[in-house]
Amino acid sequence: MEDSSSPDVPGAGEQILLAGLGNPGPRYEGNRHNIGFLVLDELAARIGGRFKSHKGGADVLEGRLAGRKVALTKPRSFMNLSGSAVVGTARFYKIPHSGVVVVHDELDLPYGALKLKLGGGDNGHNGLRSITKSLGTKEYYRVRFGVGRPPGRMDPADYVLKDFSTTERKELAFEIDRCADAVESLVAHGLAAAQNAFHAG
Repeated sequence: MEDSSSPDVPGAGEQILLAGLGNPGPRYEGNRHNIGFLVLDELAARIGGRFKSHKGGADVLEGRLAGRKVALTKPRSFMNLSGSAVVGTARFYKIPHSGVVVVHDELDLPYGALKLKLGGGDNGHNGLRSITKSLGTKEYYRVRFGVGRPPGRMDPADYVLKDFSTTERKELAFEIDRCADAVESLVAHGLAAAQNAFHAG
């Protein structure tokens, strides 16, 4: 049930921008770095619509999720340039930074773990760094999907540009579904409720 009167619900009752991060094109679609796109695709399936090219530099789907008006957004730029597309789309829909939710991969969480937060640093994530710079603030919502640390001495930049492992792919559909549930919970009930429901431990 919608509870947009709660102070920690994104968008304060107005439209919400849900941005999934990734790199465009078939070469990258199964990468760990593209989990934001994969979760947005699941949310699009739930809404029952298709993404369309938008002049803001992203593929966008408008609809309703958990009783709220949302604009699902996948930047068409590469990860480190995500900010211009996210901000361009937010401006088009007149959505303030308090109504922006970004779904992205997180190295410092074990595979499949979810953490939701408002604000904070970019923790070396180029997509978040670009969005923070373009928005001019860190105060937007993040849904962090754990991809774990790279094995051995592998460069983290190489690790996130590799596909999920065979073992990880066995659970990937379930984990994507769970992350989409977390986004819906955030949209409907606010940050504290979503954290309580989806943070492990």
